[in-house]
Parts: sequence; structure tokens; C-alpha cells
Amino acid sequence: MTTVPNTLTGPAAAYPAMRERVPELTVDLDAWTRRMMRWHFSPETGSPFWVSRRDSLGFDPEKDVDGFAALELFGLFDKASLRAARARDLRPRGYRDRPFRIFETGGTTGTPCRIVNVTRLGYDVEIYRLMLEARGLVGGDVLAMTPMGPHAYGHFVEGLADSWNGAVHAIDFDPRWVKAALRSGGEADTYTDHLVAQTLPLLTAERPALLFTTPRLLVELAMRLPEPLHTYGVRAVCTGGTSCTPAEAQFLREEHLVGVQWIDTYGNTLVGHALQADAVPGGPLLPPGSTHSYHLPPPFAVLTVVDPGDPWRELPVGERGRVRVTTLLEDLFIPNLLERDSAVRTGPHPWFPWDGVAAVRPFEQDEGGEEEAVEGVY
Repeated sequence: MTTVPNTLTGPAAAYPAMRERVPELTVDLDAWTRRMMRWHFSPETGSPFWVSRRDSLGFDPEKDVDGFAALELFGLFDKASLRAARARDLRPRGYRDRPFRIFETGGTTGTPCRIVNVTRLGYDVEIYRLMLEARGLVGGDVLAMTPMGPHAYGHFVEGLADSWNGAVHAIDFDPRWVKAALRSGGEADTYTDHLVAQTLPLLTAERPALLFTTPRLLVELAMRLPEPLHTYGVRAVCTGGTSCTPAEAQFLREEHLVGVQWIDTYGNTLVGHALQADAVPGGPLLPPGSTHSYHLPPPFAVLTVVDPGDPWRELPVGERGRVRVTTLLEDLFIPNLLERDSAVRTGPHPWFPWDGVAAVRPFEQDEGGEEEAVEGVY
């Protein structure tokens, strides 16, 4: 394959660089889907989780799934099966001789789900690093005001800093404590105070170049800072994990993030990182109050905005619906997962030439019997 030199500059250069450094991003989505069916359902390479389900599917995934659209044959994915699975049954047999780690979700909608990581974190780090390179932000130490332990977010931040030999200053952070308190009718303020109290002295003493946290905690931190973030040496804040209202975003930009780049992502442990694309000439029309859209790079995963009453009907650009996601990785195959979020579908962006989403917020549950989403601080 011949690669075309990337002559773009700034954030527009990120995606061409990704395609050069991550060749999997150049594979056609239908061809990648067929490859993943062979990988996940072959007894030699697939995980016990998926191989054991093959005979009960009612179709042959290696023969009948001839492209991405045919993944509808799987129906909607039931998280309960993932929650009940033994972690080792999730590891693909094709990776039996490679080290692996178990990551867990934050438990926003109930009992956490587990996934296996062999290669996926490496993809996430490389893609995000290239986005930071395009924005001139690679290098320096990092402050991780993020969950650690079994959560992918903290390991991702460590991998990112490792890629340029930066130090990571981390705090103790258990997001489930807050979620449990909120479900029982308590408040998150005391725990938030605990997180902020750990973060303030690190900002002062270490002067990190990058701060990773969630939008909710960024709001809380900003309200407690005696000075704007740039006075602590912070060049950029990178957020993800919770939603942020337009009013909160405006408050942060105008009062606390002057001179600091703010890069947000949409996603989670099961989905990965949908990258921020700023409003630019020729970009998609954004909903009122939105300054950017989020785009998840295929073929690793695909975001679809669907009718809440009909999860198989994709909504037109500009309409709000529920987010449905399919993850297609060697580590992790999740078809047709209805996410906890609603969003407005946007068209392709000049930086990332595939559909995106904007104005993401928690999906308001109806009488469907699903567990309520509790965001907390992550």
C-alpha cells in the first residue's frame, strides 16, 4: 500500500496520521466485519464467550454476516451476559500466549461489566497521541484526576504518558463509591471534596502539562481553584466520562480555561474514544450551544443514532435519538449495544470523514425496566 504524505497541519492532520500509523483504520468496514467474524467465532481464535454461543445464534456468523449491516442478525446486545461472564472466557484463544489485563466499567447502569485488554489499549493510546501531536500537545507530565484500579481510563493515561516518557501524578479515585451513595439517596459532595483536595497540591507542586479528568470534576475543580488553570502550567485539559451542559462548558471556557486547550471525548470502556472535532468552515451543522462533535474511528467501532422506539431505524442528520454502538476489535466484539446516552446525529467532519454525534446527554429512561444511569463523577 502506498501512503500519501500528510501535508495538513493542526488538528486536521490527525486522521491522515492515524491512517499511516494504524493501518487497520484503512480497512473497509465490511471487510473488517468479515475478518472479525472469522476471528471471534473460530474455535482456534475466538473467545469461549462467543464460540459457545455460535450454535444457538440461529445463523452462521462466518457465512451469513457478509458486511457490517448484517450484524443486525445478532439483535441487541444484552449487557447481563457480559456481567455474568468469567473474565478468562472473554479472552480470545488467538491471544492465549499473550499477556492480558481485565478492565471494568464504572457501573453507571448497575453491576460493572468486565472486558479483556490485549491490544485495544495500545490502539487507544496511539490514536489519542496522534490527536495530541496534531494539536501540539505531546510531552510533559500528566495529572490524572481519573479512576485507576480496574478502570481503563487510568491505564490509558499511563500508557499515553509512557509514550513520551512523561510522569503520571495520580489520585485515589473510586467512582463506584459516589454512584452507590447517589443510588441510596446520598450526595456526592463529600467525595468530590476528597478528590479535589488531592488534586490541588499536585497542581501547585508538579505543574503538569496535561490534566485528565471528567467534565463534572473539571467544573468542581475550577470552582475551588484560587487561580485559572494556566497559572499552574497546564497547557490542556483532556476530559471524558460524564456529560457537561452548554452553560457549564461556557462557564469553564470563559472563566477558567483561558489560554488552555480543552479536549473532550465521548465514550466509555466498552466503546473507546470518540474524538472531538471542533466547529470549522465546512463542518457539520451543530445543535445550538454545541461547539464540537464527536467521531469514533471505524472500523474499530461505529456509533449510530437511532429512534428510541425503534432501535433499528437510524435517524437523519440533525435529529436527536439514542446512541447504539457496535465494537469490532480482536479483544472485544459487542454488536448493537444500546448506550445510556442520547445525542444528535451530525454529518461527516473535514477532520474525521464519517458521521458523528453532538450534544450528548444521559438518555431519559421510559418504562422499559432498564436500570437508571447514575453518572456521579465518572
